[in-house]
Amino acid sequence: MDIVTFYKCLADDTRLRCLLLIEQETELCVCELTEALQLSQPKISRHLAQLRNSGLLQDRRQGIWVFYQINPQLPKWALSVLTQTRLNNPDFIASNNQQLCNMGDRPARTQQCC
Repeated sequence: MDIVTFYKCLADDTRLRCLLLIEQETELCVCELTEALQLSQPKISRHLAQLRNSGLLQDRRQGIWVFYQINPQLPKWALSVLTQTRLNNPDFIASNNQQLCNMGDRPARTQQCC
C-alpha cells in the first residue's frame, strides 16, 4: 500500500465516510451507501471504484448485489488508522449511521449490519 495514495483517499469527505461506514459495518453495498450519504448512485460508485482500484477496498458478488469491504490485506497501520479514526470521531458519521439504520429493504447478507 502506497502511503500517499492511502492518505489521498482519506482526504476526500465522501471516500472517508464510505470507508468509515464500511469499516464499521464490515461490508456495505452501493445502495446502502447511497442512502447513508444521501448522494447519487453514480457518485458513490465512482468513489468506490477509486477505493477498490487503490487497494483500500475489495468487493464480492452475492446474487445481484456487490458488497464492498475493507481489504484485509491492508497493512496493520492502515487498518488501525481507519478503526481509530472511526472510534475517535463518532459524530463525523453519526447522521450517516442514522440514515443507514432507517433504510428499509436493505439487501440480505450472511451478516446483518444494524
